Amino acid sequence: MWHVQDNSLHKQFKFRDFKEAFQFMNQVAQIAEEQKHHPKWTNEWNKVEIWLSTHDKGNEITEKDKRLSKSIDDVYVVYTSKTASVSRLKIYTDGGSRGNPGPAASGYVLFDENDGIVAKEGIYLGITTNNQAEYQALKLALEAAKKFNAVSLDIYMDSLLIVNQIKGIYRVKKPELIPVYDSIKKLIDDFELVKFTHIPRSLNTIADAAVNEALDNALSSS
Repeated sequence: MWHVQDNSLHKQFKFRDFKEAFQFMNQVAQIAEEQKHHPKWTNEWNKVEIWLSTHDKGNEITEKDKRLSKSIDDVYVVYTSKTASVSRLKIYTDGGSRGNPGPAASGYVLFDENDGIVAKEGIYLGITTNNQAEYQALKLALEAAKKFNAVSLDIYMDSLLIVNQIKGIYRVKKPELIPVYDSIKKLIDDFELVKFTHIPRSLNTIADAAVNEALDNALSSS
């Protein structure tokens, strides 16, 4: 719960590790930019502390601070939900590179058995290829699924090449893809049942949107 400290709204957030805390801060930074209202904050490993006040109102608490605090809480819900166990997950992943190779990003969305979104993320990768972005998306999604203690996964991808390579129908020929492919195979072994299904791009819109949002945000700030 937010409380008043030194004429500011204050709250501390805790995460599993530094990486998760940093991801949270990145998402909050994007929201702050959209609302044109920026927090004061500190980060120490897995802890983030945030203070909100409005400078042009004499550092008082205003509706701007209340609106941003609610948006921050909405982001944090995604991270706290990761502590829950979900026995079965539906996963959609996507990756894209504008230029191939070019600026690239990965995206994934995890659904529970009631088709509720329990996790969604888009991550900018830098300059790489479409296939790297697709593989990285799958790896990130599997890592996220482990946090839910999921037992079985239904994974949907619009890259037929990646699906067939994971199934062993095609060989992975490019040396630069082998390390991430090996990492994915090890992650798959952590689950009791993993099923891969190729789908058309039109059925992968949420993961695709996460990819393009990550790319747009990265390129607009460069």
